[in-house]
Amino acid sequence: MTAGPAATLTHDGPVARLTLERPQVRNALSRAVADALESALARLAAAEDTRVVVVAGRGRSFCAGADISEMPKLAPAEAEALAGRWQRILDGFAALPQVTIAAVQGHALGGGLMLAIAQDLRVAEASARFGLPEVTLGFNPGYGIARLLDVAGGAHARDLMLTARQVDAAEAFRIGLVSRVVPDGTLDAATDALAREVARSPRGGLAASKAITADLRAGRPGAEPRAYGTLRAAPDAQARIAAFLNRRRIP
Repeated sequence: MTAGPAATLTHDGPVARLTLERPQVRNALSRAVADALESALARLAAAEDTRVVVVAGRGRSFCAGADISEMPKLAPAEAEALAGRWQRILDGFAALPQVTIAAVQGHALGGGLMLAIAQDLRVAEASARFGLPEVTLGFNPGYGIARLLDVAGGAHARDLMLTARQVDAAEAFRIGLVSRVVPDGTLDAATDALAREVARSPRGGLAASKAITADLRAGRPGAEPRAYGTLRAAPDAQARIAAFLNRRRIP
């Protein structure tokens, strides 16, 4: 029997959906998933008509983390190289011109949590659970710690890493892991509505705002005035400014 794809990418107008397709193992991150995500990132980077990408998991969980079954076969150098590969994949989401939204149900653990926080926005069902169980297995998270420190704050991030405790969606919202919490059973509708809302804005402003945020996080200030000046003269912005001043509906 031929295995299906590890992840799929579909498009619906300005919104794309990237779905992990391993529900039988709670969408655990394998080499096949890495291959699929690298391919999807390349396609998205070239998708000029796409403004928003929803990242989701098939089945009952978003992603339970690394595929443990692959670990015993890895020598130290191979494990280091694999962690570096996953770091580059997560950085690839930050580099996309599109706004990305993680749609989290069930568990987002270990690498699954790091995948979620690599997205610009995160929507979680009320019953979702988040955690970093790596220390209980005797090792550390292999990638994404700098971003976790930024998203959740140093004290909360260290608490998650050192205790390996799981937090529910309400606490995840309180400490900054997620942007919004929605009732169970409404995740797809809620993330689609959010994606459509974001996609109403011109791609140029969305991409610039995302890039500026990444620059500031990396210690590269000063891009805001330059991007602001350039985009103010763009046709999309000019049309919307004129509509606002003339009290017309903004396109």
